[in-house]
Amino acid sequence: VEDVDVLLASGADKISINSAAVRRPELITELAQRFGSQFVVVAVDAKEIDGDWYIHLNGGRLPTEVRLLDWVKEAESRGAGEILFTSMNHDGTKAGFANAITAKVSQSISIPVIASGGAGQMEHFRDVFTKGKADAGLAASIFHFREIGIGELKSYLANEGVCVRR
Repeated sequence: VEDVDVLLASGADKISINSAAVRRPELITELAQRFGSQFVVVAVDAKEIDGDWYIHLNGGRLPTEVRLLDWVKEAESRGAGEILFTSMNHDGTKAGFANAITAKVSQSISIPVIASGGAGQMEHFRDVFTKGKADAGLAASIFHFREIGIGELKSYLANEGVCVRR
């Protein structure tokens, strides 16, 4: 909590917590009560195993018995303002987001969901907003390596009927 206080005082608009929140869920409540829910983003790394989705810690390397939908509901009830959901099965593949489970996550809670893992083409973003019901989409390498330009992507999405900030 003290580390987050320093970040806020340094100008951060939001913070993201992941493994620490799973290990000690009360942390979400403490941060939300002290700084406000809008400041608390709970990052969730999950993998599909035998048809069900489970939370993984330490960047997706350490499996838990915690089910994805149970965890996002608990995170919301404890005061999370947003969920950053990464499908570890899709991360780095550039084959598209995990739209079916992202839609289930989005429909199971009332706070915004940021989808991560799998972006490789502009169509993947359209699909995560339309099929996956995500409020935002996150990607890294396609932007870092300039495979897709952000302005180009925003224009494409607007032409596809997806509401974007210009």
